[in-house]
Amino acid sequence: MRTRTRRAVDRFNACVLRRPGYRAAEGRAAGTIARYGRVDLLCIDELGYMELDRHGAELLFQVLTEREETNSVAIASNESFSGWAKTFTDPRLCAAIVDRLTFGGNIIETGTDSYRLAHAHQKNLAMAAD
Repeated sequence: MRTRTRRAVDRFNACVLRRPGYRAAEGRAAGTIARYGRVDLLCIDELGYMELDRHGAELLFQVLTEREETNSVAIASNESFSGWAKTFTDPRLCAAIVDRLTFGGNIIETGTDSYRLAHAHQKNLAMAAD
């Protein structure tokens, strides 16, 4: 199975920035949509932590639309859908992205406890006991 994992903010904001060595935004966006449309499973990590600019959010929407009902998408986020309004500053675009992800999808909630925080806490307890 072909998979690809990327941090949401890095990938989608970077695709629309005009920096030396980057192709024009339109060509880069089309290439990104095609590239992420081909993999069997697209994993997007840390969605909801940092704001996506308007173009980055639109690109993510296009990628999700391209994959809709054909390929799988896995999103990792500690933020609830209601908190995504901070990531996607356009409420209509935010609602459309949530709609694309939830229609026919499975939502797995693992709780709000941080694994890293719990691990550090247990480590500190073990060190204190020694």
